[in-house]
Amino acid sequence: MPEPQPAVTLDEMREIVRRLPGPDLEAGTAATLRERQLTKPTGALGRLEEIAWWTACWQGRHPPRLDHPRIAVFAANHGVAAARPVSAYPVAVTAQMVRNFLNGGAAVNQLSRLADSDLQVYELDLDTPTDDFTQGPAMSAARCAHAMAYGMMAVDQGLDLICLGEMGIGNTTAASAVCTALFGGDPADWVGPGTGVDDDGLAAKAAAVADGLAANRDRLNDPFDVLCALGGLEFAAIVGAVVAARLAHTPVLLDGFACTAAAAVLHAFDPRALDHCLVAHVSAEPGHRRLLDRLGRHPLVDLNMRLGEASGAALAIPLVRAAVDCHAGMATFAEAGVSGKR
Repeated sequence: MPEPQPAVTLDEMREIVRRLPGPDLEAGTAATLRERQLTKPTGALGRLEEIAWWTACWQGRHPPRLDHPRIAVFAANHGVAAARPVSAYPVAVTAQMVRNFLNGGAAVNQLSRLADSDLQVYELDLDTPTDDFTQGPAMSAARCAHAMAYGMMAVDQGLDLICLGEMGIGNTTAASAVCTALFGGDPADWVGPGTGVDDDGLAAKAAAVADGLAANRDRLNDPFDVLCALGGLEFAAIVGAVVAARLAHTPVLLDGFACTAAAAVLHAFDPRALDHCLVAHVSAEPGHRRLLDRLGRHPLVDLNMRLGEASGAALAIPLVRAAVDCHAGMATFAEAGVSGKR
């Protein structure tokens, strides 16, 4: 993981989030006015109309475009996965899957090609996982902030959309812990099969979450402290990327449970911090649907997927492109010589 420039502290990140820019309402108004003139009944394209408006608002331009989408996959390892039987796969799989991404062999590679998207994979200290959060905090504040700054580097100028996802054995356990700390409930309410664990594995995940909450009970009063205590490096990088995207006027598609749990740290700090994000899909992980209910979010698709690696977000790129192309390319009633509504 290269040294990010500029570095950021947690206090600096908190201040940045407090001052995030809002939507471009002028672009949004232009999108609304054009939508009313297109050759279709009002509302006939359903959520595609909402997506076109959202894209215009957060790109800060009308008409919106989708020429350069990016898929960013953040990969990291979790100390809890080495210490507890919370995954059906060994920790070594994280690095192995990163190689698979780089060799073009993963599902996200195929979906990226289908979506005509740039795919970037970001490794975060794979040889040095986070600490086992059942014994204390997963990360120091400095390490967490460093990973946030690294995630911010994924957002280049000129991107029209960024899709965020992750790879990390043990990260659904970390996601369950973060969600329990942020939103309450019993650990068993948030854990799920993840990579395919059996009933014993589910019990081990719930126990790990409970032990993590107990070990860090004095560190859970602030969402960013929750991230340090229970999250992962890839979670922190996703937080950084979400913030950087807002500053760069780049709309965001969030992937599954772990990715949304990371972004939920920002929502818990300020519910407006995710206004430039859509949730691409709802995972088969039961905690993801529960989390979306808490966030008040409606996913774009529901295909019973639980792969991670930004696969659901990649799959949603063509939906955003459909919305943008219909909005910009359809004729108006006047242009087409079609009578409008009486």
